Amino acid sequence: MKNINLFIGLFFCLNAFSQAKICRTTIWNKEEVFQKNEIQKYAKYDCSVLWNKTENNYVYGVIGDNYQRISIKFISIKRNEKNKTEYLVYGKSSVNSNICDFTGTITIEKIQELKKAKFGLDREYENSGIKSQGLLTGSYKFIENKNQRNAGTFRGKLQTIFYVDKVGFITYNDIEKYSDGYYNNAFLGIWKSNNSGKEKICNWGDYRVPNVNCDLDIGAGEFSVSEKYLKNGWKSIPKQNWWK
Repeated sequence: MKNINLFIGLFFCLNAFSQAKICRTTIWNKEEVFQKNEIQKYAKYDCSVLWNKTENNYVYGVIGDNYQRISIKFISIKRNEKNKTEYLVYGKSSVNSNICDFTGTITIEKIQELKKAKFGLDREYENSGIKSQGLLTGSYKFIENKNQRNAGTFRGKLQTIFYVDKVGFITYNDIEKYSDGYYNNAFLGIWKSNNSGKEKICNWGDYRVPNVNCDLDIGAGEFSVSEKYLKNGWKSIPKQNWWK
């Protein structure tokens, strides 16, 4: 694993570390969105509201080839007013009993509009006045406090789906939350240890873990971990206030 770009490039394809089938490689298929990058059109919107919408107990993540559970909590996300595509992030990570603070950035690189609007179950949103629906692609880098135990750096790519509502606010897109395959805020990348320099895959997302072996999540209607991986931190949900 010589180059982080090897991992970042895998956001839209199969992981090289395993021969097993990989699930949830993209939130929307590339055929569903226009290829034009509309980042300037959406520069007026503050996207920080998109990444803190979901309750933390529905954000699932893995670190390492054995899919050890990791929890990521964003405490604060603020747009950089000098660079409106960049967001300043403070949060905490938790693996087993090891908790680290981190700071870093999310940078928006591309925004693509959906070709055909999605209106949800029984077309619930058809008359809600939605102006547009889009797919946001970006990169992130989060640096854990080097004075804390087992600290390192997270780096990779992310995808988020959103819509602009009838009054012109950018909104977290949970229109298809009823669907078995729904997930959002897919973060895919690596974590690199400060001590050893070793790199591990590290992916997390809302409601499902993106880009992992399909034998991890065996749930149909909701996230459910295979018995094969339960010993790797999945036997119980961490206390809901671990980040406070």
